[in-house]
Amino acid sequence: MPNEKKTCGAPWANLFACAEERLHGHARTPTVPAHATHLSRRVFLGATASAIAAPMIVPATALGGEGSKAPSERINVGVIGLGSRGGQHLKAFLGRSDAQVLAVCDPYLNKQSIWKGYIERHYGKSIPGYKGCHVYTDFRELIARDDIDAVAIASPENWHALQGVTAVRAGKDVYGEKALTLTVEEGRTLVDAVRKSKRIFQVGTQQRSDQRFRHACELARNGYLGKLHTIKVAVPGNKPIGILPEAPVPPNLDYDTWLGPAPQKPHRKGLCTFNWYFVSDYCAGWIQSWGIHHCDIALWGAPQLMASTIDIEGTAEFPVNSTADTSLSWLVNMQTPDGLKVSFANDKRPNHPHGCRFIGDKGWVHVKRGSIHAEPKSLLTVKLKDTDEHLYESRNHHTNFLECIRSRRDPAAPVEAGHAATTMTLVADIATRLRRKLTWDGKAERFVNDDTANQMLGRTYRKPWQL
Repeated sequence: MPNEKKTCGAPWANLFACAEERLHGHARTPTVPAHATHLSRRVFLGATASAIAAPMIVPATALGGEGSKAPSERINVGVIGLGSRGGQHLKAFLGRSDAQVLAVCDPYLNKQSIWKGYIERHYGKSIPGYKGCHVYTDFRELIARDDIDAVAIASPENWHALQGVTAVRAGKDVYGEKALTLTVEEGRTLVDAVRKSKRIFQVGTQQRSDQRFRHACELARNGYLGKLHTIKVAVPGNKPIGILPEAPVPPNLDYDTWLGPAPQKPHRKGLCTFNWYFVSDYCAGWIQSWGIHHCDIALWGAPQLMASTIDIEGTAEFPVNSTADTSLSWLVNMQTPDGLKVSFANDKRPNHPHGCRFIGDKGWVHVKRGSIHAEPKSLLTVKLKDTDEHLYESRNHHTNFLECIRSRRDPAAPVEAGHAATTMTLVADIATRLRRKLTWDGKAERFVNDDTANQMLGRTYRKPWQL
């Protein structure tokens, strides 16, 4: 990402930050999709061509008044996937006066009903003439609505690429849960679709909106640790689930829709609510879905990791006699051509505490959710110089997403960053499955001279689904 000090904070500060970015050629030109006629309800600024090359939305606070926004000033949101993460997104948007959840989607009918009631009770108390929340089983019906500006995607990983690509091509801005996609090839397709459609895409790697993670990465990038030589990343390993018995599809579940592009297989008890994390048809396991969080921080602090080539080798323990087929534990070692080493493991391994640790020849910093430690301790109070590289500052991931919808500025966790971190986890997983040394070419997004490994970078969709 470009060097930047600006904060995605107050709306007016954000507007002028974007003008400054555009003057220096850092920002992409925002566009408004022709079909999104609901955007005409909003007020746009026409700035001089020398300052801002595209229209900017005037925030409601600039028009006077505090508290609830007028309907024309709210960002209308749809939420796809109503599990634990989807529920967290819903509550985040419901707590804001500048956004309104218009519709939700899930293949579980009972989840639709529960959240519809929750949303309607919430808005019924505060919005005069409120007409209710719409529910859908097919995500395409939600995305097709012209009155929805943005969607949050919180479905299993096997759905992420298809739903994300469909949304941005329809002109929607997207908050997309991690991991970005199930495969590397899907990730490239999604990145290209986001940029071609000029949509805002915030990846759900919310650690980028935590000051502790940003500080650790700024220490690593600005030489405060000395020459960086090692990065250690550790996250939880998978949970063993044994054999899930085949069972009739519950009457409240549209199982075919839940499967989506994944292979057609019998329904199993307990699969569709949480245990899908550990079955590779739907997710690569926590090496991917948890791993992306701290791998993303490793890349934020050392972007050279996936920029050229990197040697990778690893081992893993896989379950036996289980419906699950993703690694229970793993240890993957990577090395760049200039000697920077990365050790990526589950956090029960010796010398691999949970989090991300940057180690240089003058000190180290270790960061995880809720804490940051360093040696020497004085690193924790370092104030960056004006000449240092200041990373993107965001204090809340959902706030940042909504502000960037208005400003058309890239968010804290842009789609390319999500793709790079997801790719890092997936090539690590492939190395543990093949159990041999591989070389990854980050520019080509292919393994060097290894057809078998390259065949594992994509998947065939179940008909009739296709990207």
